[in-house]
Amino acid sequence: MQKKFYITSAIPYVNAKPHIGHTLELVQADMIARYHRLQGDEVFYLFGTDENALKNVQAAEHAGIPPQEFVDIHARYFSDLAKKLNVKLDAFIKSSDPVHHFPASQKLWQRCYDAGDIYKRSYEGLYCVGCETFYARDELNEQGECLEHPGKALETVSEENYFFRLGRYQETLITLIKEDRLAIIPATRKNEILSFLTQPLQDISISRSNERAKNWGVPVPHDPTQRMYVWFDALNVYQSGIGFGWDETSYRKWWPADLHVIGKGITRFHAIYWPAFLLSAQLELPKALFVHGYMTVNGQKMSKTLGNVIDPFDLITRYGADPIRYYLLREIPAVGDGDFSEEKMNTRYTSDLAHGIGNLASRITTLAENTGTITLESFDTGIVDPYWHRYHEACVAFKFNEALEVTWELIAYIDRELTQKRLWATPTNATLSSLVSYLLHIAWMLNPFLPHTSETLLNALVGNSPVYGHDYTGSRLTIKKISLFPKREA
Repeated sequence: MQKKFYITSAIPYVNAKPHIGHTLELVQADMIARYHRLQGDEVFYLFGTDENALKNVQAAEHAGIPPQEFVDIHARYFSDLAKKLNVKLDAFIKSSDPVHHFPASQKLWQRCYDAGDIYKRSYEGLYCVGCETFYARDELNEQGECLEHPGKALETVSEENYFFRLGRYQETLITLIKEDRLAIIPATRKNEILSFLTQPLQDISISRSNERAKNWGVPVPHDPTQRMYVWFDALNVYQSGIGFGWDETSYRKWWPADLHVIGKGITRFHAIYWPAFLLSAQLELPKALFVHGYMTVNGQKMSKTLGNVIDPFDLITRYGADPIRYYLLREIPAVGDGDFSEEKMNTRYTSDLAHGIGNLASRITTLAENTGTITLESFDTGIVDPYWHRYHEACVAFKFNEALEVTWELIAYIDRELTQKRLWATPTNATLSSLVSYLLHIAWMLNPFLPHTSETLLNALVGNSPVYGHDYTGSRLTIKKISLFPKREA
């Protein structure tokens, strides 16, 4: 029976264009989704944009255009980035969507309200527009600044808001996280959340006045003076995008999420706020959170002031999507912080792609094309089985770089066999059959990571519409010579 696998990546603000950090998350999530498709699972991958934030309104004002026009323009940058990276999305959801997202968020609100977990009171606190959240003084740095946005003063906000009884769910959350019923990967992030939960949870504001929201965002049910606090509705994109509140058949099929892919800066919202809202609404919780780290550029934090913010569109234009995907999945630790540099990018391109898989594929397909039609005599997996075993272990453990290391070990092994045994000198059908079968296995291994390269390889070996994992023993193949990664100009 085919299993369902519902995966999401985080919902970024659209107050600016995407940067290389957004690229990392999209590529990671797409790799996981593609791996599950390769295993035969029925996969749904959702991505979208968080558009109801105050920072988006401020950015629109600065640009001199209405908020809706502003977020529509910037949302397209994110959807275009996914396409250029060859990310296979099943849904792209905008949180400003009044047809699907608004009623879904109002339904979630009403369920929490009916549970007795939403109430109204006056409040004064320190608000970080960058995070769109209130902070207590002991959560700030020595300068009284947000740890995620140092150098930016917090606003003192005083108004009447709706609050959510977060503390009511503290013990339940501790139990769920400890027992991995809400799994948090890696364990370091799980331990950080459990440590945070040793202190009493304070009730949180989940709305803001129309005046402060500037009449932007999801209206609070039965109170025309208030808009939903951005995190309450933004997190609900994971449900609204699959039918919550408007297509219950689809919603029941896909929910709960099997995996939320997020950055470490928003772990608390996903590991505490989100499951608490769902518990209150008596809805199922996501099964797991996969938390990645941040990226630096040449060892420095990305900053407009330093002028080192990497434009992913420019990178893709210069290198292509697969080389960017390869670098991010091979060079950046899956669950830790990593660094991007053009020097390392060029080194990986030349040594691993051009001289690695590119050279091997060219050698084998050239031999096969010169020989003419070959018959694949066997699809013996004795040699490659140990590689596949380690590959699957790494993928399941979210060790993307190790899965690629295994693949490149197989590439190096085949290249040595070809050279040391002088297989190119006597390209018999038996020899070519073995080489082509090895290359087929490599193409399948590459599919979640380098989909275009995988597709190009398979089309050259077995023609259009290849069947992944199919045993092509006995097939007569007319191989086409290919050149995968041309040398780059210095």
